[in-house]
Amino acid sequence: MQLPFTTLSAFRALMTEAPGADSAASNAARDRNGQLTKPPGALGRLENLAIWYAGWRGDAQPQINAPQVIIFAGNHGVCAQGVSAFPAEVTAQMVANFEHGGAAINQLAKAFSARMDVHALSLDTPTADFTQAPAMSEAELLEALQTGWAAVDPQADLLVTGEMGIGNTTAAAALAAALFGGTGADWAGRGTGVDDAGLSRKAAVVDAGLALHDSADPLEALRCLGGRELAAMAGAIAAARHHRIPVILDGFICTAAAAVLEKTHAGALDHSVAGHLSAEGAHQRLLDALGKTPLLNLGLRLGEGSGAALAIGVMKGAIACHSGMSTFAEAGVSDS
Repeated sequence: MQLPFTTLSAFRALMTEAPGADSAASNAARDRNGQLTKPPGALGRLENLAIWYAGWRGDAQPQINAPQVIIFAGNHGVCAQGVSAFPAEVTAQMVANFEHGGAAINQLAKAFSARMDVHALSLDTPTADFTQAPAMSEAELLEALQTGWAAVDPQADLLVTGEMGIGNTTAAAALAAALFGGTGADWAGRGTGVDDAGLSRKAAVVDAGLALHDSADPLEALRCLGGRELAAMAGAIAAARHHRIPVILDGFICTAAAAVLEKTHAGALDHSVAGHLSAEGAHQRLLDALGKTPLLNLGLRLGEGSGAALAIGVMKGAIACHSGMSTFAEAGVSDS
């Protein structure tokens, strides 16, 4: 597969050149919605979701037949600071579980007939401890973005990106703080279940990273404070925009990665919806900063793309109603 960018500057340029929604398809979908056999607005947010989806697919009466779930895994040098309740070895162990079909995300992908792919990114070479040095070199960041971009199937009609990486809630908290301001205490959460001492340690680690790096530029923040799996998710979400594939964002870590794109170019996430509100404390704050309202709120905090994968069902329901219902004229039902 030939990638459309070989440098970070070229990736930035793609953000400004990305296609928008098809307004003709959106308008036609809106007209169709007004003719369906239901009172106006009776399906609530499902109606707006269907119109939004139709615009990005360029089809006033679309279908969802080929959703794709991609899980990216990476390891983090910042784990040396004791920020996780689990050892870094768990990342590789969970990748094996994904590959053998034993994780929650495997079951959810199967439940909604989604193709699932797993990409492990240099697990034997963790990123640098961002309290001591930039997490990635420019070459490593570029490679991760390219991996994410290439992982997207251009024939997919809906995308979910998920992650696995012990320590990555700390990286996501540091990235969110760099992008939107605040301190470690504002953004650090319990992640996999750290105790009060662990939470304080995470906040201090985030503050140390923010003090060390000049990360006002979003991609530079991703390079210095993020991780390979976060960068890969950003690359995949950008690729989906290029291919006009709507995206369902997962929890805090995925949303932090996606925020890099929005801060790089305003409107870069217009093709995305928030799948759910996770139990990670700062996720709501991050969604508010991006202007995203979650589809679900079930107290999930697993990661893996699980909340977004569950929201595939909501999207499928919205499209099934929009495209499959009869209009008043077709059904012979009076609309007055």
